Amino acid sequence: MHLARSRSSQSRAQVALLLLIVSTLISSVASSSLAQSSNFDSEKISPRPIGGGFVTRSGTRFTLDGRLFYVNGFNAYWMTRVACESRDQVSGFLRQASSLGLTVARTWAFNDGGYNAIQLRPGVYSEQSLQALDFVIAEARSQGVRLLLSLSDNYDSLGGKSQYVKWARQAGIACSSDDAFFSEPTIRSYFRNYIQTVVTRVNTITKIAYRDDPTIFAWELMNEPRIPSDPSGNTLEAWIKEMSSFIKSLDANHLVDVGMEGFYKDPARTRPGSWSSNLGSDFLRHNQIPSIDFATVHSYPDLWLPGASIDAQLQFLSSWVQEHIDDATAVLQKPVLFAEFGKSDRLPGYVVGQRDRFLSTLYSTVYASARTGGAAAGSLVWQLFADGMSPAWDDGFQIFVSQSPSTAQIIAAQSRRLSSLNR
Repeated sequence: MHLARSRSSQSRAQVALLLLIVSTLISSVASSSLAQSSNFDSEKISPRPIGGGFVTRSGTRFTLDGRLFYVNGFNAYWMTRVACESRDQVSGFLRQASSLGLTVARTWAFNDGGYNAIQLRPGVYSEQSLQALDFVIAEARSQGVRLLLSLSDNYDSLGGKSQYVKWARQAGIACSSDDAFFSEPTIRSYFRNYIQTVVTRVNTITKIAYRDDPTIFAWELMNEPRIPSDPSGNTLEAWIKEMSSFIKSLDANHLVDVGMEGFYKDPARTRPGSWSSNLGSDFLRHNQIPSIDFATVHSYPDLWLPGASIDAQLQFLSSWVQEHIDDATAVLQKPVLFAEFGKSDRLPGYVVGQRDRFLSTLYSTVYASARTGGAAAGSLVWQLFADGMSPAWDDGFQIFVSQSPSTAQIIAAQSRRLSSLNR
């Protein structure tokens, strides 16, 4: 413990313990509801197709058509890839998500160089795969689900920064590591070209340009950007400023976020380990950039604290979430979206009840902030899967709604209570 923060850390621990007790009670209520009915269908929420208003920011809150807009949503990064082959599966999935009152989906608006790639090589695109993205946007619009579209990835499952570096090397450009994605001028031009292609595209189904479509909630620069070769954060700051300003020059309608995990550079802050301060990202510094509209946080205590008990992980989660809410409120003065959180079923001793407690803990903290005017703007669970999806997509965090009635009830309950604040 750092002595300079011992008193505030003790206070956060007390808050975390209280939240842990509350989350346990909520999980018990959810279980009690299941005893009466194991089917959430009777409580489904009818979707409302998206109209003409864009989600905007007013201080620490999102607004839509003059009213507050709190987010209960989900991750489904795979939708465009699956839509290349099975549009019906994506349609059914979005209907199911909408029936739980979920209003925002975070998904990948890229696929670089691989199977069913959108970007075949720099500046060369697959119209078929772009039309799959058109379909995802059009179908989300009809189901009343807005999209947080991520434009690249720190990881290589769908290309990401490593694919850009491969293309640069093939063009004879020396790159010492994949971190060259953020600094090498030619690679940055590749990425700007991709941004322009997507942001200015006209949807072949709706005939609406992406930049004019309110179905898009926001543009996200990258999923979990990290630059361990420059832990100072200077390289990432320059890249964020360049790319976010470029998007704003093309699109005056939509919000922009970085896609960060929420790690602090300051070792005195809540963090999963010393390693998290050496990745070149800083929640406070990088989210204060004026062209960034809101902050994001990812939460995986079961992966970050693998030897800890479930109670210790939940206590960390409560402290982690609350500290970011406090900083977004007082320092950033911007909304904070808890854009990834989940519980892996691959770890020893896992039972569904652990996942339900995990979701309840985060949901309760977000709702408490929203109800009292804090900066927590909502959350996006990682991740929902469509019925019948191949096991090849499983990452341990997948939630099949039809197979998880207790979890579905907890998600739907959060949708209802956040919706009640949209006024």
